[in-house]
Amino acid sequence: MAFPFRNPFRRRDGAPMQTRRFDGAAGGRRGFGIGSFGRVGSETVLAGPTLRNRARYQAANNPWIANATANIVGAMVGAGIEPTGNPDAVAYWNVWADSADAEGRTDVRGLVAAVVLSMIVDGEAVLQIIDAPEGPRVRLIPAELLDEAMTRELSDGRFIVSGVEFNADGTRAAYYILPNRPTDVFATTGNPIRVPASEILHIYKPIGAGQVRGVSWLASIILPANELDQLVDALAMGAKVAAMFAGFITNQNAVGGDDPFDGESQPSLEPGTLVRLGGGWDIKFAAPGQVQQVEPLLKHGLRQLAAGLGIPSHMLDGDLSDANYSSLRAGLLPFRQRMEQVQYHVLVPQLLNPIWNRVVAHGVVSGEIAAPDYETNPRAYRAEWIMPAAMQVDPQKQVNADIAELKAGLTSRRKLVAQRGWALADLDAELQAEGWKPEAKSNG
Repeated sequence: MAFPFRNPFRRRDGAPMQTRRFDGAAGGRRGFGIGSFGRVGSETVLAGPTLRNRARYQAANNPWIANATANIVGAMVGAGIEPTGNPDAVAYWNVWADSADAEGRTDVRGLVAAVVLSMIVDGEAVLQIIDAPEGPRVRLIPAELLDEAMTRELSDGRFIVSGVEFNADGTRAAYYILPNRPTDVFATTGNPIRVPASEILHIYKPIGAGQVRGVSWLASIILPANELDQLVDALAMGAKVAAMFAGFITNQNAVGGDDPFDGESQPSLEPGTLVRLGGGWDIKFAAPGQVQQVEPLLKHGLRQLAAGLGIPSHMLDGDLSDANYSSLRAGLLPFRQRMEQVQYHVLVPQLLNPIWNRVVAHGVVSGEIAAPDYETNPRAYRAEWIMPAAMQVDPQKQVNADIAELKAGLTSRRKLVAQRGWALADLDAELQAEGWKPEAKSNG
């Protein structure tokens, strides 16, 4: 039977030339079991508390997660993020920074480090700025004290979502903070206190538009980290069982000689002994099976955790056995890019600039900063924030690169000194006191 020839390159009447299709949105077998994600605002508000509690557990008990979070904080904050700008304003900031903490436990650099750690583990950090006669003070508030149960409609188009009050135009008006004592074990039942938004700093890295509360950075690795923990525990238990020298005594024909162990219910084998067994008696030693390919499996799990956090794997597990100088530098480049994004797009606008503006305004009002044109030109007193310089395996190469940039006019001494956590005026004063004289005056 002959079949009519059909040209495969000819378009059939009524048939579309191309079908547009996203496999990720398809159903059927391939699409079964894939979760979905709704609106960012509602998803983050509902899942945030559970994610925070589980992330805190992992950060406190999982050694790899604890190491990773500490390394991220170290890379992002280092010895401190330093401001440059108007010399009088910077000098006033440096004096104020030592007493910035309302609790008196650390300085402003330590507060920034605590904020970053809270942002990573809890997903958000909440700070209250307290106006004191001697200058603003900053208090870090646990994220759970921002009342998550406070969600309701208000008059005139205003509303409250998870403890954050919004005006009708969508701007933040106030925060509802629960009263708390350090000795409280359970959540308080007291009424939340309404604190104006001008006194609260709410810092988090948003994952999408419409987000009200932060989400832990550990969200994507909580389940894999738990599974890896269970795997390691099981492997350790298997190794312990395998290391135990155990045997099973059998009487093959049940008519053998006298019991060589004198009827002991649980006989033991002492080191260095020889036991003569009678006819029909036998001993079979246990040989528990072991999981094959353990090391590749563990490495794959650790790389998955590192990828979820966006860090090189050695910052998670501390393993540099397969690394070299070039691979380390290449692996650190995208990580440092991510850190800069958070530093300049989250920490600077949400945390550092608001605190700087309050401190400088207080210095101007109190007369400790000579700024006659502050009201007409406040931008002249804004800060440029210098992030800490990345640690180098070969510091001499970095010093040579800094010198070359100085000579080429691509940077200034002020910025390079700030990257090392110093104030230029303090460094110059110390060098002058030691009688050090530069070979040539550099810009900055």
